[in-house]
Amino acid sequence: MTILATAHAVVDRPAVREPSEKTVSRHLVHRLAVSEVLLTDWRADGPDTFTAQAQLPRAHSFYDTADGRHDPLLLAEAVRQVGLLISHAEFGVPLGYQFILRGLGLEADLGELAVRDRPADLSFQISCHDIRRRGRILAGMHVHVHVYRDGSPVGTAHLLMDCVSRGVYQRLRQLPEIQPPAAPLGAPVAPATVGRDRERDVVLSPTADPLVWGLRVDQSHPVLFDHEVDHVPGMLLMESMRQAAQCVLAPNHTPVRSLQTDFHRYAELFRPCVVRAVPQPPTAGGQHAVKVTVEQDGDLIADGTLAG
Repeated sequence: MTILATAHAVVDRPAVREPSEKTVSRHLVHRLAVSEVLLTDWRADGPDTFTAQAQLPRAHSFYDTADGRHDPLLLAEAVRQVGLLISHAEFGVPLGYQFILRGLGLEADLGELAVRDRPADLSFQISCHDIRRRGRILAGMHVHVHVYRDGSPVGTAHLLMDCVSRGVYQRLRQLPEIQPPAAPLGAPVAPATVGRDRERDVVLSPTADPLVWGLRVDQSHPVLFDHEVDHVPGMLLMESMRQAAQCVLAPNHTPVRSLQTDFHRYAELFRPCVVRAVPQPPTAGGQHAVKVTVEQDGDLIADGTLAG
C-alpha cells in the first residue's frame, strides 16, 4: 500500500499566522493529557480541504530532540491527530466512534525540523480523498498533508483511516469480557542502541537473532498509553520499527527522514509480538533504509520501511 507519492501535488504555501494561545480540545484528538495535544487551531477551506496549526515543543518527554532536530515521529503523531480532528470537527463523526489506522507515511526535510529558539509552529494544508460514508456518517478516507514552518515546506504526509461505531467495533474485535493478563515485559535492549537514555522508553527486547526482537508493551508508559486501549497502539508499533532500524544501523543513529507504515490487523496486548528487520540497499540518494515487520502468532500485524 505505497501511496506516499500521491501526496506531492503542488499547493500554494499558506500565509504565516500568529500561533494560537491554546490547543484544540483533547477529546477531538483522543488524548487524556492536554500536554500531549499538538494541534492548536483549524479551519475549513473547502468541502474536503482544511488548514490546521500545530506546535512542536522544543523538548518532549518521549519524542525528544536528537542531533538538534525535532523528532519526525512527533510530526507523525501530529498528522495522526489531524485525521482525528478533521473527522470529528468537520465530518461530524461522533465522539465515541473508533478509528482504525490503515497506513501512515511521512517524508520530512530534516533541516526544517531543526530546534530553534522557540517551539516549532507548523501549518498543515490538508486534503481529503477517497471519502467513504456509511449512511451520513464518515466511514473512512485518505488524508494528504503538506507541512510548513514559517511558510517554508517541511514535508508531506498521508494517513489512511476507517471509523466505526462502538457497536461495530466490538463485533469486529470479539474480545472476551475479561481480558487475559498482559504479555510479560521482556528485558530491554541497551537504551543507547536505540538512541534512548531511559529503559522505560525502550520498546524492544533482545533475542538470539540480532535482527529479531520481542515487542515490549509497557501499559504504564504515560505517552504510548496516554489512555486505555484494548490493543497495541499504532504509534507504539511505529516506534518499534524505528528502534529496530536504529539497532540495525547502530552505533550510527540515523534520523528518520521518511517512513511508510501499513497496519494489517490489531495486535493483542496479551500475546507476544515479534519485530523483524531486514536492511535494504541504499536509496538512489544514498539513504540507509530498513524494512521492519511486526508479527503476532505468525500473522502480519504491520510492516514499514524507514529511511534516513
